Amino acid sequence: MTTDHIRYDILAQDALRGVVRSVLAGAAKNGMLGEHHFKISFDTNASGVRLSACMREQYPEEMTIILQHQFWDLTVSDDAFEVGLSFGGIPERLRVPFEAINGFFDPSVNFSLQFATIVEAEDAAEVPPPAKDADKPRRPAERKPARDASKPPAKLPAAPPAPAAKNAKAEENLDKPAGGGEVVRLDRFRKK
Repeated sequence: MTTDHIRYDILAQDALRGVVRSVLAGAAKNGMLGEHHFKISFDTNASGVRLSACMREQYPEEMTIILQHQFWDLTVSDDAFEVGLSFGGIPERLRVPFEAINGFFDPSVNFSLQFATIVEAEDAAEVPPPAKDADKPRRPAERKPARDASKPPAKLPAAPPAPAAKNAKAEENLDKPAGGGEVVRLDRFRKK
């Protein structure tokens, strides 16, 4: 199998995180436009995440925040964003690196992004070899739904279903590599 020295998976994730960075920078500069609002899930254990000990205890793995009406002082840098939010009447200042974000959703236009944990090249050697049914399309591991910090636990709305393929055989062939490379389709990462 050919080694991907370019790491397209990392480049694609960085580009999509750039979308989140641009959207948040626009909101910081111009405020929330129209009905847009954002649900952002992030790993509370990721390096660079800043939140109070009380919040870290309440959300030990993952947290979802909503940026809609009651937030203040949104600032965006190249690598993170900071925002003031109120949790049960207690003001908090959060810092979230873009690398810590697991999901971004704008319900007003039904737009969502899910970010996968990427195995680095050194760690890839420790990953077990693929099973014998490696020719079958693989799905990314499912995540446990994030908990919303401002509401009781609830399920995020699912992304719209992908349009049905006209020819199942043609779609199946798109997942099979030709000449040893692996074709990765972005719609494989959408929640179904």
